Amino acid sequence: MNKKLLSIMLVIIISITLIGVTALVVVMKFQGDKEHNEPSIEEVVEASVDIPEITTNLASGNIVRLSFKIETDSKKAKEELEQREFQIRDIIISELANMTAEQLEGKEGMDKLKAALKQKTNGLMQEGKINKVYTTSYILQ
Repeated sequence: MNKKLLSIMLVIIISITLIGVTALVVVMKFQGDKEHNEPSIEEVVEASVDIPEITTNLASGNIVRLSFKIETDSKKAKEELEQREFQIRDIIISELANMTAEQLEGKEGMDKLKAALKQKTNGLMQEGKINKVYTTSYILQ
């Protein structure tokens, strides 16, 4: 009876250990995937393009001076975006020419401008897509 009880306990301990190790491996695997999905800051900078400062008139007669950094999803998309810089500048100027100072003021106005730039730029892209548009300078007069 003692040997039978000892055998059952040994089987139960080994089963619990195997279940624990399996659960640990599964949890570590999923946590590793989540960390890898977000690009590092180095990867973001490598796939980003600076749009030099643009000064233009708004529909309301005001002048705006701003510059952007556009984050792409790959190095190939970055290379394409660098070649399309003149088209991006045209999109920015066209969008701003139809906006008033009141429409551009505040976070909501800038968010609308950035969303429009992202959408229209993605329409041009063939090698990748735009992930995010950052405003790096902004002066409204």
